[in-house]
Amino acid sequence: MANVRCYAGASYPERPVAFEWEGRWLEVVEVRRQARTPEGLRFDVLAEDGQRYRLDWHATAGEWAIMPASGNSLDWKVPIHV
Repeated sequence: MANVRCYAGASYPERPVAFEWEGRWLEVVEVRRQARTPEGLRFDVLAEDGQRYRLDWHATAGEWAIMPASGNSLDWKVPIHV
């Protein structure tokens, strides 16, 4: 299970602010894209280490998944509901 800290205004998670990757916490510099998926929410973020990551919130399971970006784009092939 991945660890993600979020800002939660009206709902959780409104937007991620930091996450744990390979044993260290990284601050989110920018949320580049956000979308609803059948499982919950997906965020394309730029972290303080200069890398992009995909953070997936699986609402039913109450868990996060983190995946580093490969190349210049993230895989957004799952159906996206805006």
